[in-house]
Amino acid sequence: MTVATKTYTPAEVTAFYDAHRTVRQYRTHADGSPLPLPADHLEAILHATQRAPTDATAQLYSLIRITRPEGRARLAELTTNAHIATASEAFVVCADVRRVERVLEVSGRQAGQWPAIAVHFGIGDAVMAGTNLLTAAEMLGYQGCWIGGVLNGLDAIITELGLPQGVLPFAALTIGTPAENAPYRPRVPRPLVIHTDTYHDGSDEEIREAVQIMNPIAARGDQPGDWARLLTMYFGQGGGMEAREPGLVAALKKQGLWAGAE
Repeated sequence: MTVATKTYTPAEVTAFYDAHRTVRQYRTHADGSPLPLPADHLEAILHATQRAPTDATAQLYSLIRITRPEGRARLAELTTNAHIATASEAFVVCADVRRVERVLEVSGRQAGQWPAIAVHFGIGDAVMAGTNLLTAAEMLGYQGCWIGGVLNGLDAIITELGLPQGVLPFAALTIGTPAENAPYRPRVPRPLVIHTDTYHDGSDEEIREAVQIMNPIAARGDQPGDWARLLTMYFGQGGGMEAREPGLVAALKKQGLWAGAE
C-alpha cells in the first residue's frame, strides 16, 4: 500500500520550528482549572505519540496521563512545577521494559538480564514518543513544556503512580493553549552541535562565542544573562544535578534498571 505523504517547503518547515516555544502558563477556566482539549485533538495527539519510532519493535515506553486534580496537584508539588495543575494535559513520560517482560512471561518465555540496554533504549523510545506528542500538539496550535523536575521527587512519584520494576519516569510533559508570550530562545552555533564525519570539540574562541550567543537565555528579571552561571547552577560542583544524582541512582536500583557496581 502506498501512503500519500504531505510535503512542505523548507521555509514552512523552518517557520514551524521557529514557532516552537516552551510554555508554562496556559489558558484555563475562570476558576483556574484546566481547559480540556477537544476529544478529536486529544485523539490525534495520542495517535501521533504511538506512531513514534522504536527499537526492535518493543515500544519500551509508557505515558501516565494525569487527570485527577489531586494527582495533578501532588505531581506539581513533587516536581516543583506548578503548571502541571493548570495545563490542558499532563503526562509522565516513562521508560518501560516491564511490558516486554510481561509479553515474554505470558508467552511462556524467559526475559534476559539487560538493565543498561533497558535504560538506553527505554529512554530513547520515551523521548521519541514524547516528542511526537509535543509536535502533534504544536501542529494543532498548542504549546507545551518538558519537565525534568521529576528528578526532584523521583521516589515519591514512582510510589504515587504505582510504577512496577522496569518502569522509570524520565520527564513530565504538559500541553495546552498558551497564556503567555514566551520568548524565542537562542541555540548553540551549529558547528558545535552538528559534526561532520568526526567530532569537533570546539576551540576556546568558539566556546566563548557560543556563550555570548546563549547568554540571553539565562536572563532573569533585571539580572543580565550569563549562560555559564546558569550551567554552573545546574551542572557545576555543588549544583542541582549533583544533588539529583543519588536519587536517580536509587530509583534505577529500585526499578531493577541499575547496571553499575553496588
